[in-house]
Amino acid sequence: MNYDLIVIGSGPGGYVAAIRAAQLGLKTAIVEKESLGGVCLNWGCIPTKALLKSAQVFEYIHHATEYGINVGESSADFGAVVKRSRGVADGMSKGIQFLMKKNKIDVIMGIGKIKKGGQVEVKLEDGTTKEYEAKNIILATGGRSRELPHIKQDGKKVIGYREAMTLPNLPKSMIVMGSGAIGVEFAYFYATMGTKVTIVEFLDNIVPVEDEDVRNN
Repeated sequence: MNYDLIVIGSGPGGYVAAIRAAQLGLKTAIVEKESLGGVCLNWGCIPTKALLKSAQVFEYIHHATEYGINVGESSADFGAVVKRSRGVADGMSKGIQFLMKKNKIDVIMGIGKIKKGGQVEVKLEDGTTKEYEAKNIILATGGRSRELPHIKQDGKKVIGYREAMTLPNLPKSMIVMGSGAIGVEFAYFYATMGTKVTIVEFLDNIVPVEDEDVRNN
């Protein structure tokens, strides 16, 4: 099948580009290997903020008397917190599905590979391969979790961001390697939930790429 534009990757860069192209009259398709919305909507910005909101509410309850409010004993249902986060992400992804349909954008579920002559080869979910042709191709494949040398992620003892967002039980202790925005977010969430958290940072300060006043606060 021939298209004016094929976008590989349906994150915030990819799906917005596809929508705009369709609005301008281009016959458009988008290739996605997992869930519409990419890492940001499904495993990054959106669900992590849902986790942080739950942690913030829990923290407010603990300090309610500082606001002149008395509450009884409270506890966090860790499984329910994780379930809410996943539900928020799922709802956002379904919203992207609606936008694709509304703008008449073909969604091709599979892994895309660019070939010569404007060809895009897609390994579909059923294992078969199909080729598509496009006058224009946009690569919007997003980011991936980076492993440290000699510390391989096994999904159990050493985990990445996906496992950290869907653990079945609250761990008693955790080491967060790296104190950038993502590391600090996870550290805050788990510490607030009740995990003993230790942050390991190679540089002199936490959140090292941020302004000094941010680090100090």
